[in-house]
Amino acid sequence: MVKIAFQPVAGQKPEKELIDGDKTEILIPHPPEDDLAPPLRPKKNPLNGLCCLTFGLVVFMTSLVLASIYIYRYYFIPQQIREENLFHCRVLYEDSIYAPLRARQELEENVGIYLKDNYEQISVPVPHFGGSDPADIIHDFHKGLTAYHDIALDKCYVIELNSTIVMPPRNLWELLVNVKKGTYLPQTYIIQEDMVVTGRVHNLRQLGAFIYRLCNGKDTYWLKRRNPRKRIDKRRASSCHHIRHLENTFVVETVICDAV
Repeated sequence: MVKIAFQPVAGQKPEKELIDGDKTEILIPHPPEDDLAPPLRPKKNPLNGLCCLTFGLVVFMTSLVLASIYIYRYYFIPQQIREENLFHCRVLYEDSIYAPLRARQELEENVGIYLKDNYEQISVPVPHFGGSDPADIIHDFHKGLTAYHDIALDKCYVIELNSTIVMPPRNLWELLVNVKKGTYLPQTYIIQEDMVVTGRVHNLRQLGAFIYRLCNGKDTYWLKRRNPRKRIDKRRASSCHHIRHLENTFVVETVICDAV
């Protein structure tokens, strides 16, 4: 005879543990009532989801605002400043050097003023009249040097900056702003400065980053000023080149002559 009984889980004592000699008792474990019932899931509070969503939106909006500030500060503002520091100039002046052979002349140039780096860059295109070369000019007030790139010759010339003629970046910027507004017009006369080549520049890096960038890969020479000015004879006049540009309230004609 076989007797089947359910054995309680640990912690519960069986009601009867005796086994008769002629009886075989098979004990089957009986799971507790707690294991039979399905697990209960805690109810979610709707406020928790709303708080998470609100926090995510706040983080997203904050990131968007910071990104917009970064883009405006580092891309839009510098571009705006660069545009405000670029000028296109047209100036009429009396050519007193060659008058009365010539009437009033017009000078056209592009000027970039970089206040932070303390230098000016002037680009003179091919003039409408003859006798002057197109050129790129850099006045580096930090290095105290001026460099002329004669585009017609594709040569560079470097000389000590003449602060009595060349206006500092801040002053020139204010002058050109007033000219652009029409509140001030430069005086319409021209002065001349004569320079002569003294030797070749072998180390361009000593001239600073801006002049190096202008003259790198070009034949570069040192200049010195001729003072007082001597009359240039016809033989030497053929080896001289003229660059007219505006860097003050008057037009300057720079005459660069090769060494004799």
